[in-house]
Amino acid sequence: MAFINPPVLELDFTGAANVADFSIIHGTVRKTILSIIEGMAVLPNRYLVNIAANNDYFITHLYPLGIVRITVDKAWGFAEEAKSSAKKFFSKLTRASPDCYARVAVGAEESWKTSTKNNTTTPTWGETHDFVVTDFDQAITVNVEDADVGEDEEVGLAVIPVKDILLAGGRQELDMVRKGEQTEGKVSLACEFFMFEADGGSFSASDHHGDGRFCGLATILVAGAFGIKGQREELKPSVVVKWGSKHHFQTSIQTDAPGTDISNPTFNQNFRIPVTTDMVGSGAESFRIALMNGEKETGGVDVPFADVLQAPNMILQSKFDVGNGATVRASICLQGVRAATMQETKALPHRQRQ
Repeated sequence: MAFINPPVLELDFTGAANVADFSIIHGTVRKTILSIIEGMAVLPNRYLVNIAANNDYFITHLYPLGIVRITVDKAWGFAEEAKSSAKKFFSKLTRASPDCYARVAVGAEESWKTSTKNNTTTPTWGETHDFVVTDFDQAITVNVEDADVGEDEEVGLAVIPVKDILLAGGRQELDMVRKGEQTEGKVSLACEFFMFEADGGSFSASDHHGDGRFCGLATILVAGAFGIKGQREELKPSVVVKWGSKHHFQTSIQTDAPGTDISNPTFNQNFRIPVTTDMVGSGAESFRIALMNGEKETGGVDVPFADVLQAPNMILQSKFDVGNGATVRASICLQGVRAATMQETKALPHRQRQ
């Protein structure tokens, strides 16, 4: 279960908690609650409810659809209305204009921030970043803000679903709103969609060189562990997955409880790593799958990148031997990308809601 996009959250505190209705406190509480919801149940995150005991996670897991490459071109049409009264007065004295940057997100994907263009009401960026797409109804949100020494001020917000901008030819001039009110401001975006495929050719393609550009995706599924030895009350198993020094993930830690087979725990969790050109090639590091008991590693296995690359459809699935008679059932999938044709973009696949 999941929200396609972050939900709209309105809070109204009563009684002794009414102090939290002050804007600063209210905003902080709201952001904290939203971050928790997004981390659990906004795509690409899902809240898994396993209603079938014989469910095979490798079969039912839904992989992302592709990558959208977003270029923030420019913004214009805003000026003094984006400023507080104090800053308006200061601007009149100094003739200063906003120092603008754009923050972009797709659904609950990690947001990305452009550079800041100083002292202008017509910032031009022409900067590009890639986002993984899990559903074509995920919204692209662009927040244009004025960088300040204290708290940055909102200039305007623009929102458009991924499918709408792709079906419009990949380029749009979006109206911006500020505090729920329409403004005269606009921001220009360009988008290109890349489809996943079982081909590593994109890993070295020049089109994907550069900061913020992905040449593929690595997806690691951890279904469960088997044959863990030890006293039930002392076992707290989890699985850690590493790829190089930058990517470190850990499943939930299981504890002994009624109905739980602590010696053969089920995790059914996935970890996703956008691949950049500097991560692959002859120097590509191995994937590390380690079985943990609490904070202690009890065994592990290194899976060479080349083994995954050469596996059928670039998917390596196995009960990996991690030592001491224990195994971890995991899947490592590599996907390259290719630019979608105009015909493929117009026939965006529909994903059944589950």
